[in-house]
Amino acid sequence: MKYVRVNDRILAKTMRVIGPDGEQLGVFNKEIALGKADEFNLDLVEVAPQSNPPVCRIIDFSKYKYEQEKREKEVKRHQKQVQLKEVRIRPGIDSHDFEIKVKHIKEFLSKRHKVRVRMWFRGREISHKDIGIRVIDKLIKEIEPYGRVDRQPHMLGKTLVLILSPK
Repeated sequence: MKYVRVNDRILAKTMRVIGPDGEQLGVFNKEIALGKADEFNLDLVEVAPQSNPPVCRIIDFSKYKYEQEKREKEVKRHQKQVQLKEVRIRPGIDSHDFEIKVKHIKEFLSKRHKVRVRMWFRGREISHKDIGIRVIDKLIKEIEPYGRVDRQPHMLGKTLVLILSPK
């Protein structure tokens, strides 16, 4: 929760005051507003410091803080976390191993995760990039109904990187 000014920590000399039931009480200087809050045995909380004059409410600060935290948790709960999964393959991958990797990629995409496919070349394999590109093209055709290519295959050192996202 962001920092909220309460009671004596409010810097404004005049403020618009809203009562505990939501009704507007008017524009008062700081001392009168604090006196009104004391009448209700509640706190004076600055709710809109950027407006002119700043808006303050007479409320129970601990209850206000609790409700704000509850609202923030609710917002967090409804946010979807997208993870980036990684699958590593080699250019000389066997057909069965390829099918297993494709199955894993389809599973990740169906769970709404992004997938980074890294084809990594060792030794002299780097001179046969065309073999790796064929394998990547075959992989893209296999997963087409499940996801789309976010970033085209590109070389990073000795690895060919492809990023896929769910449809």
